[in-house]
Amino acid sequence: MAQNMVKVKVWDLPTRLFHWAMLCLLGGLWWTADVGEMQWHMLLAYTLMILLAMRLLWGVLGSDTARFSHFVHSPKKVVTYLVNVKQTGISSSMGHNPVGGYMVVALFLLLSVQLISGLFATDDVFTEGPLYAYVSHDVASGLTWLHKKNFDLILAFAAIHVFAVILHTIKGDSIIPAMFSGYKRLPESHVSRVNFVSVTKAILMVLVIGFLVVNYLMLPVIEQL
Repeated sequence: MAQNMVKVKVWDLPTRLFHWAMLCLLGGLWWTADVGEMQWHMLLAYTLMILLAMRLLWGVLGSDTARFSHFVHSPKKVVTYLVNVKQTGISSSMGHNPVGGYMVVALFLLLSVQLISGLFATDDVFTEGPLYAYVSHDVASGLTWLHKKNFDLILAFAAIHVFAVILHTIKGDSIIPAMFSGYKRLPESHVSRVNFVSVTKAILMVLVIGFLVVNYLMLPVIEQL
């Protein structure tokens, strides 16, 4: 018997805005590094730093489906999910599925490594990260190498993520439309109560983090433009 389908809100506005802003910023970071526009590269990186810091806090203090506790599951549950997918196919879920949750964590870790290593990186010509002077040349060189190689990992993981999202969307799990609208149509049996946190809290987080990053990291770069 066909299950009754209901329209449910699964993603809040801060989560959706972070997702699309991160996508645009990664594209901009790739392009600015490729053409040598390092001042703009640094400004985009610091913008991503603000958003990532907010998203990590949102993963603890935000709406239910944005919280790590909602989508980071035990390995046993991930294996069970994969077995179910193999047996019955892909089905819709509230928020991230168990495998998708681990992909989100992996991307956040890679982005954190990228941003932190960039603070110490140098091109040995014109551009140095703001913390370059606090480490030895050998350490800075190692972190510069890590910064370059880690970005390749980010691109690889992002490509896997995009492929998985497209596959899920084709199979009926409307991930892409939901990341625009915030809503999914789900079988009634899959629906659970979701508590959403006020957008005001996210705005306050961005303002506080943004003030620190702009004042200490962005303004010195803007003065060089």
